[in-house]
Amino acid sequence: MGFAPSISHSLQGLSSTALSRDAYPTTKICPSHLSLPQCSPNSKKERKLLSLHICASVTDGRQPSLEKVPFPKGESWSVHKFGGTCMGSSQRIRNVAQIIIDDDSERKLVVVSAMSKVTDMMYDLIYKAQSRDASYIAALDSVLEKHKLTAVDLLEGDDRASFLLALDNDINNLKAMLRAIYIAGHATESFTEFVVGHGELWSAQMLASLVRKNGVDCNWMDARDVLIVNPTGSNQVDPDYLESEKRFDNWFLQNPSKTIIATGFIASTPQNIPTTLKRDGSDFSAAIMGALVRARQVTIWTDVDGVYSADPRKVSEAVVLKTLSYQEAWEMSYFGANVLHPRTIIPVMKDNIPILIRNIFNLSAPGTMICRPSVNEFEDSQGMESFVKGFATIDNLALVNVEGTGMAGVPGTAGAIFSTVKDVGANVIMISQASSEHSVCFAVPEKEVDAVAAALQSRFRQALEAGRISQVAVIRNCSILAAVGQKMASTPGVSATLFTALAKANINVRAIAQGCSEYNITVVVKREDCVKALRAVHSRFYLSRTTIAMGIIGPGLIGGTLLDQLRDQAAVLKEQFNIDLRVMGIAGSRRMLLSDTGIDLSRWRELEKEMGEVAELGKFVQNVHGNHFIPNTVLVDCTSDAGIASHYYDWLRRGIHVITPNKKANSGPLDQYLRLRALQRRSYTHYFYEATVGAGLPIISTLQGLLETGDKILKIEGIFSGTLSYIFNNLIGTQSFSEVVAAAKEAGYTEPDPRDDLSGMDVARKVIILARECGLELELSDIPVESLVPEPLRVSASAEEFLQLLPQFDQDMANKRQDAEDAGEVLRYVGVVDVDSKKGAVELGRYKKDHPFAQLSGSDNIIAFTTERYKDQPLIVRGPGAGAQVTAGGIFSDILRLASYLGAPS
Repeated sequence: MGFAPSISHSLQGLSSTALSRDAYPTTKICPSHLSLPQCSPNSKKERKLLSLHICASVTDGRQPSLEKVPFPKGESWSVHKFGGTCMGSSQRIRNVAQIIIDDDSERKLVVVSAMSKVTDMMYDLIYKAQSRDASYIAALDSVLEKHKLTAVDLLEGDDRASFLLALDNDINNLKAMLRAIYIAGHATESFTEFVVGHGELWSAQMLASLVRKNGVDCNWMDARDVLIVNPTGSNQVDPDYLESEKRFDNWFLQNPSKTIIATGFIASTPQNIPTTLKRDGSDFSAAIMGALVRARQVTIWTDVDGVYSADPRKVSEAVVLKTLSYQEAWEMSYFGANVLHPRTIIPVMKDNIPILIRNIFNLSAPGTMICRPSVNEFEDSQGMESFVKGFATIDNLALVNVEGTGMAGVPGTAGAIFSTVKDVGANVIMISQASSEHSVCFAVPEKEVDAVAAALQSRFRQALEAGRISQVAVIRNCSILAAVGQKMASTPGVSATLFTALAKANINVRAIAQGCSEYNITVVVKREDCVKALRAVHSRFYLSRTTIAMGIIGPGLIGGTLLDQLRDQAAVLKEQFNIDLRVMGIAGSRRMLLSDTGIDLSRWRELEKEMGEVAELGKFVQNVHGNHFIPNTVLVDCTSDAGIASHYYDWLRRGIHVITPNKKANSGPLDQYLRLRALQRRSYTHYFYEATVGAGLPIISTLQGLLETGDKILKIEGIFSGTLSYIFNNLIGTQSFSEVVAAAKEAGYTEPDPRDDLSGMDVARKVIILARECGLELELSDIPVESLVPEPLRVSASAEEFLQLLPQFDQDMANKRQDAEDAGEVLRYVGVVDVDSKKGAVELGRYKKDHPFAQLSGSDNIIAFTTERYKDQPLIVRGPGAGAQVTAGGIFSDILRLASYLGAPS
């Protein structure tokens, strides 16, 4: 009996105010259905004290009208709902009051939530009290202080005094109740629901007083007197519309008013026990009220401009949707879109009451209308976005896969699986079953998957041991991506577009579900791919910007020129072509510059000096590819480094696109080349290398176009080196070979060591690349190369020594030139791919002066394709084949081609 007196003492204050009735609700004790938990003592007296029912009695202080006023229903009513953010401070409550006053509807019903964070504070009171944490007293004082300060700021005179008196009474009663819970160490669900509903009572009273102060006929409603709901046992409630309508009629007879401020979130059971509509239930309250009064419209006021096509925190290009059907809104809210409570849609659908989502902080925004679509909406609409309205995601899920040959055709297997899951109390988010019935796959919250897996292992132990079920597998770290839209599944191309967008972003889909209702297509992806997948599909359907994260390796002459070209063209690409190229990293041989949002290319050289760090290729790649907000990544290798080229396979395998003028990968060991191309062909990861052969000339793309359209290549012959083209175009008159080579070096046409050009190995690599494109499996060593470097000079110590000694060998080249001139021909250094004989060669050839190869000038390249279609007159590609500007331009062209493949308008 040791603690009975303290309980009695705790409840004395509560009892003393039980019968008071004034302008605001007070709390009274009445014996009934709420029961505190059993305490360790077994005294009947103690249990009687702990079995008291605490309920609310509400009146506005005026005598009810004796004259019966019929309750009007219909389009004269408009319903507004203001959430906790809207009611977050005294100034925000003033803004709410002004919106109500400005609404010119004949009748208004306003549903309000508790002030911001108050519901969480009330739940925390319960948690502290039942945990026997005495700080619940200070926490309750904080709740009191918050509302007292707000009331003092908003209300005046008798309104203020009455509210503060009622508030003090409520707080004292709550203290007594929490004291009892503190002693018992436990709170029943009924007590908890009663306590947490006070925030709505207080906010509704303050708002009603403020509106009434502005001359508006206004009453406030404790929704527990009107809304009757039946708990379902699954942390949900079902409204009893018939009983609620009767109670609403009775309430209105006693409180006739053209403006009603009603509490959201709270309701009563048929036994008059206070309860709630559970978390986020105020939207549900508004929808139920709208259905009860047959309102013209229900407006949900929030802090966003409407319903977005995707979470704007994850997809910056997300747009506000003008309209949604009821089903679309329900699907998006179910899949986690921050729209409405999923059950909000149900009460208004029956009477076709539209729901308008508005932003209280941006009254100029029209918002999103949720309603039944018009008959002609889909006939008049065009484009995929008309059918796919939005995308939503759910994170922190796990897949459970039950499979086995013994499941096929066995009735009741699926029922047994989901009955077991139900017994665990887990929530199944998505189900996917193969038509063969060989496996059943479903998604559950990750925190529940261990219990689910253990229960299934136990339930099917005999089947597992017998081999009828092969496994119960768990795949963790999953997310769901849902595409939502009316009739989209019956529209040809929607599913294909969705899965193509995911494939192009290198997203692996682990499970798929699509209901015959045609309102959503659901896919399961790895959690780390979720945002990337969301951005990829949104970009594809909404034609928002195709954003590509880029890493530039080798900011030398060509790489630096490319960066300058990107800088100059960035604005045009964004505005006219919806292409957003973001350089996330620039890496040289010694230093690198990284960014999380994109480097300012107008000053990249300065930033590299100021903020550069020691180059580390692994960290560089991770920075460029690790941004999950950008679905597409490309690395542009502007070096001639074989070491860099050796990483291409791994990059492509990881879903990173590669663009390069570096010849080393495509002309390296044949087995590595074949492995690289096989990977590229079987994936949606792109590998572009146009600039490896002709700088900015379309040589690779021309060859691929011929092959893809069924033409047969017979021979490819060309002048592939801009340096050697310049040298032999200028080897005329009395100039010697050494003089022309020196002039070419002086003019910047050669490598720092001219022997790199004169050796012919650069041309040989281009020949190998073209030969392999034609299907010839040749190694570089299979190509005979006629070097222009005299053999004694191949071991010269330096380029300067080479140039100094080269004149000693001019006579040999002079003799060859003279022989050609005597025959009416010119010398040209060419590469040849003979497809028929499966050979290639690099040689100094002789051509008639009317041959296209003899007509070149400067450093132009020229390539002739002899094919079955172009047998008599070869197809010629001619133009500048060297120089930083044209090579960078060729790389840039590949980048834009990649953007087009990824969804940018062409």
